[in-house]
Amino acid sequence: MKTTIALFILLFSNAFLFAQTPVQSYFEWTELPFSKEELKQRRENLMNFLIESEKSGLAVIPTNDGFSFGETFRQADDFYYFTGLELPNAILVLNLENKSASIFTPEHDLRFENGSRKNDFPGRPLLNDESISDKAGISLDSIKDFASVMNTESTKENTVLINSGRQGNIRYASEDYIATYSPVQVLLQALQNKHKGLKYENMYEAIANVRMIKSKAEIEIIRKAATITVEGIKQSAKKIKPGVDERYLEGILEGDFKINGSQRLAFGSIIKSGPNSHWPWRILATHYNRRNRVMESGDLVIFDVGCEYEQYVSDIGRTFPVSGKFTERQKEILVMETNIADEIIKFLKPGITFKDVQTLTNSIIPDDVKNICK
Repeated sequence: MKTTIALFILLFSNAFLFAQTPVQSYFEWTELPFSKEELKQRRENLMNFLIESEKSGLAVIPTNDGFSFGETFRQADDFYYFTGLELPNAILVLNLENKSASIFTPEHDLRFENGSRKNDFPGRPLLNDESISDKAGISLDSIKDFASVMNTESTKENTVLINSGRQGNIRYASEDYIATYSPVQVLLQALQNKHKGLKYENMYEAIANVRMIKSKAEIEIIRKAATITVEGIKQSAKKIKPGVDERYLEGILEGDFKINGSQRLAFGSIIKSGPNSHWPWRILATHYNRRNRVMESGDLVIFDVGCEYEQYVSDIGRTFPVSGKFTERQKEILVMETNIADEIIKFLKPGITFKDVQTLTNSIIPDDVKNICK
């Protein structure tokens, strides 16, 4: 009997040891957030805008690196907007001369490669997964061929168009000893080192103009992100009372975000009460000791929070009385602020600028409040 049991355990162990985790294709775990027709139209809109602005050359848009420090992979915004794909370590290239688009991608998803643990990391094909190009409506080329393409462009001294993240001169990687660089800055540094003849232009304005017009599908996602945030605030606000600390409310809020489908936070949740409410959000977003204060009766608690859904984010602010009821002075200030917000909302319409909004706001804020804020 003992021999039989030992043999069974041995056979079971060997079967487990040599079991191969099945290879998983890209669309087994995700789907396109937008139709391939809409994604194609976005790419064409960008190329048309650049051509009408008398730009030439290649528009180059990199992805984020797939290497993880423990967080889930989040695709670079521009690449995601124009492709709908979460491919890591890839580069989208738009050729303005023939109005073509192609993604240069690794053959396999590097996150699924581990030579010492092949049973656990069987790989995920990218380049040869035909469903990716079919469903996304864009051709895939090997990332190994990207260097050859750029060599050809450099011999012609052609222009590479990149989004530097803001208007003005391109922001190159600095020579600082410690710094964090964007995927665009990393790509630029590699292009400068490997392809000397290239010229570079910032296409921030073109991408900003294309992206500011939201489709119906985008609006629905944005609405969903806002709805998730509102519900999270409601659930967290139910727990507000003297003796509760800020971090507890944060836990209720962020847990509800996930329950309702949010993949991640838009930014570090800011829930601040009493004297903490005077601290700027930049400090509160990073300073631990300013995030766990126990609330007292008479305090106000301020929520400055948002979630991310399908890479679109919300950002909502709300204020609550810890005791459950505003004091007369608190109510007076709240009504004043709400009235100002209502006036701003009524003022908003196509064609106005942020400067117009600021001018209106300055004209309707009471003078005594302006003096306090100086």
